[in-house]
Amino acid sequence: MSPPSLYGDSSHRTRPARRLRTLSIMKFQADKSDAQTITGYGPGWIAVDKQNHETSLLVGARGLLTEWNCTRFEDLTAEHFEELAKLDAEVVLFGSGSKNRFPPVAWLKPLIAKRIGLESMDTASACRTYNVLASEGRNVVAALLLA
Repeated sequence: MSPPSLYGDSSHRTRPARRLRTLSIMKFQADKSDAQTITGYGPGWIAVDKQNHETSLLVGARGLLTEWNCTRFEDLTAEHFEELAKLDAEVVLFGSGSKNRFPPVAWLKPLIAKRIGLESMDTASACRTYNVLASEGRNVVAALLLA
C-alpha cells in the first residue's frame, strides 16, 4: 500500500524540480577613509597620496608623513625605536627594506612598555599592510626603509 498523497489526490504526479539559475552579485565599495594612503612603491621610492618620496619615511594614518633619519637596516639604533614609541600608534609596521629582517628585541622595549605592537616585514609588504589597516580606521604607523 502506498502512502497517502500530500495533495489528497493519488493521481497527482509531481514534476521533476526545475533547476533555478541564480546569480549572486557582490558589490565592492571603497571605504571613505581620510587616512593618507601609499599609492605606489618601488626600488628607491615610495608614493604617498601620489607624491613620490626617495627617502625612508614614517607614514601615519592620522596625517604623519616625515622623513625617517635612517637609510639602511644596518644604520638602525635603539633610538630609532624610541622615536617610534613616542608616536602613540596602535601598531607600527616596520618595513625593513627589500627583505624581511628583525631588529634586536632589546630595541623594542620602549614600544613594549607602551603596549604598541610592532610587525616586521619587507617594505613592499609593509606598504600593502599599512593601506589595509589605515582603510579600517586603525591608528597605524609605517616605518619604511628604502634600502
